[in-house]
Amino acid sequence: MESGPAIFAGVVFALFGAGLLAWTGIRLRRREPVALGVSRVASAACASAAGTVALALGVTA
Repeated sequence: MESGPAIFAGVVFALFGAGLLAWTGIRLRRREPVALGVSRVASAACASAAGTVALALGVTA
């Protein structure tokens, strides 16, 4: 019974992480800012790190 919520949480984290990484990659390829008012390198690094952590949490959950 407890595995249902864990599977749901894992799927949510995995989808969010994959979506954030894809969105960040598309923004960088189009040379558009990832976050307004922040350095492109810093915002891309932060978004990529957050996406990677979320994807890793989703895979291990």
